[in-house]
Amino acid sequence: MSVMIRREFMTLLGGAALAWPLAARAQQSKMPVVGFVHLTSRDEVRGYLPDFHQGLADAGFIEGKNVAIEYRWGEGRNDRLPSLIAELVRHDVSVLVPLESTLAALAAKEATHTIPVVFMQGADPVRIGLVDSLNHPGGNLTGINLFLAEVAAKRLEFLLVLVPGVRSVAYLRNPTNPVFAESETREVEAAARSFGVKLVFFNAGDSNGIERAFREIVQQQMDALFVSADGFLLTRSEQIVTLASWTAVPAVYGWRQAVTRGGLMSYGIGGRSIAETARVAARVTSFGPRHGASHQPCRSSSC
Repeated sequence: MSVMIRREFMTLLGGAALAWPLAARAQQSKMPVVGFVHLTSRDEVRGYLPDFHQGLADAGFIEGKNVAIEYRWGEGRNDRLPSLIAELVRHDVSVLVPLESTLAALAAKEATHTIPVVFMQGADPVRIGLVDSLNHPGGNLTGINLFLAEVAAKRLEFLLVLVPGVRSVAYLRNPTNPVFAESETREVEAAARSFGVKLVFFNAGDSNGIERAFREIVQQQMDALFVSADGFLLTRSEQIVTLASWTAVPAVYGWRQAVTRGGLMSYGIGGRSIAETARVAARVTSFGPRHGASHQPCRSSSC
């Protein structure tokens, strides 16, 4: 039995008080350039990249006609993101759009204080120091919080309800994404204590690490598996789902894609929600907030 619980946790942050560049540059001879950065690959985002393009088109920007897009792909390696961001900054793009990566958003903040940044990531942006507040981000950053770390406790709760009698839970996380891992770990540890289950950490930053983690999970006879909502682990969801099936370990995931590939259950934003969120990110990229404007927080992917 596979279970998918769709939640629309997206929150659109309030506007940063600065002039956003696409509309302004469109009035000039120089074509505006979007610096699009993603942890994974074009193939991994093929399900919602057209929605990002549509969001730009909704604002009157067509790739190759009146806007250019410079794509950079991390191929699942967090250590590549800072250099990809720096490359786009040197390219003098009009706006940086790091999607689905806490580390890329933080790298963008470190790399530039002048180029506008529109992020979409899963840890509390205020807690990790990305922005000053949700209503008034400040500086040159704004974006969308997916609340992936914040709903980790509920994800664990659903696993324990679906699989009664669990005493020990393996927590698979990615150490190469330390800021998100720390945020999510805080939530999972607190939940495990409240539910009275033993939580054991297993780290994996590459495919070999995932295989080693599963061997240790089997050796330690863990009752269930909690898979981090980290972006790299999402790219390896087929491998993780297959290993969970082979080892007969019931698992919960943070992304819908894992369930569509045969996983037991997921809890978080996914499917059309993430596609619609990408469209919202594109609209923010296109127009940006007006001077002094403040968007109300949005808790629906239809915003």
